[in-house]
Amino acid sequence: MALPSCLPSLQKPSPRVFAAFLRRPLLVASTKGKPGAATSRQRWRRGTGSVAAGPMSTEEVLLRPEEEEVKEEYDWREEWYPLYLTAEVPEDAPLAHTVFDEKIVLFRDGNGVIRCFQDRCPHRLAKLSEGQLVDGRLECLYHGWQFGDDGKCLKIPQLPDGARIPRSACVRTYETRDSQGVVWVWMSDKNPPDENKLPWFEHYARPGFQDISTIHELPYDHSILLENFMDPAHVPISHDRTDFYSKREDAQALLFEVTKRSGRGFAGSWSKSKPPALTNLLRFEAPCILQNSNEYIDKDGTKQYVSALFLCRPTGQGKSMVIMRFGSTLRSPIVRLLPTWFFHQNICKVLEQDMGFLSSQNEILWKEKAPTGRLYINLKSCDTWVAEYRRWKDKVGHGMPYFFGHNLCSLAEDPAVVEHAPAGLTAGISSSMPAKGATGDIHVPNPINRYFRHIVHCKECRSAVKSFQVWRNAFVFMAFTSISMAILASRRQWKAFFLVSAAFCLAGAHACSSALSLIKTNFIRGHRRL
Repeated sequence: MALPSCLPSLQKPSPRVFAAFLRRPLLVASTKGKPGAATSRQRWRRGTGSVAAGPMSTEEVLLRPEEEEVKEEYDWREEWYPLYLTAEVPEDAPLAHTVFDEKIVLFRDGNGVIRCFQDRCPHRLAKLSEGQLVDGRLECLYHGWQFGDDGKCLKIPQLPDGARIPRSACVRTYETRDSQGVVWVWMSDKNPPDENKLPWFEHYARPGFQDISTIHELPYDHSILLENFMDPAHVPISHDRTDFYSKREDAQALLFEVTKRSGRGFAGSWSKSKPPALTNLLRFEAPCILQNSNEYIDKDGTKQYVSALFLCRPTGQGKSMVIMRFGSTLRSPIVRLLPTWFFHQNICKVLEQDMGFLSSQNEILWKEKAPTGRLYINLKSCDTWVAEYRRWKDKVGHGMPYFFGHNLCSLAEDPAVVEHAPAGLTAGISSSMPAKGATGDIHVPNPINRYFRHIVHCKECRSAVKSFQVWRNAFVFMAFTSISMAILASRRQWKAFFLVSAAFCLAGAHACSSALSLIKTNFIRGHRRL
């Protein structure tokens, strides 16, 4: 995954900051005493990219298979999951979400407080996310049952006068937290929320730290999505010339160091083998959080911080949602002049460049029903984080509904449902504010389409789309009006004036159409275009 071009270049962090980044208590994973570890260090000359004389053996190139990981106690429900950006939660409609196979609905009550219920009416199991908000209450639009902040039913229109509402007429509620601009949900119904597990990101609390945040739905498993984000080796190839830093000729062997490892995740550093060998700090934290951070000293001697944060959420078999946050304490003047939607479309482009690869990877994994250790050829020089992540899955995957680890895998007990009727896929998308089924020239729900993957979740991009559509129509109207006036004008100078005005209006309409295409149209590689 490439960092946006708005972020400045990275420099090597100080030992103190590196230690602070890894401050949480994890178990140290050392390579000392492992076969081939010393040989690997001797053969690669750090910073030069050169290799010691003589060809490297297969054992030196490939990641050595390790013994099966010891399973640790784990329950996927005893975790906080990222749901949505707080600023994007609508105030006038409920919003459907999924965590693994659990359907939930998010909404704001009459006081603007974010609430989360099970997305199922206790009456006849209709989706509450298809309902509406009435006086701060969540109403099921099937029969009009209304539910309060605590999930209790407060109104049943069909009850006789004087009859009491059944005590069983209530909806399961979930605890939520609004932390650093993200809504998190606690999925457990056995234990109260563990505040110590609620993620906190130091950089995003620093004075002057600014970020660009986006939400995306994606048609592949969240574990494949995380693999992609922790794979810097693919960036120069897949994202060649997408920004100033991604260039095909920069593809090279990478150097990795896993410094800490536990049942809660792992951390370490990575850098290029050729100069400039700038060190990046990476941390994966359960259940689905990945952070790539760095700091550097600018030309004025000021310490600047950079962070790429990926909050991935499993939304079912072969589906996921990610909140992406790219931030820094410094932005160039050029970046400040560009609108937010411009960076959002660039991030969409990056995701679309990988979509074909990851979708096919997802399909093969589910078809083969085998752990990745049997299917992948993991190289020491590019796949270390991927192997670490899959080995972590070996340890804790038994506590998940389904998983693919390095040595183990377990498929879901119930296969993914192919939703043919509008009550399934269409209803789910239509309850995602603000699309409500169809908007403008979009009529068919399509999880591959950028409109439904991102724009329906982004107020900034929706506003830009509406504005450009209005301006385009206005320019076209003014162009036709100018042409009509030119036809009716008797004097040559007035004809010329109206024709020039029409030309400028048509140019404006073309610019608006180009901007709309940039925002809404999926990226297609040049060699695949007709």
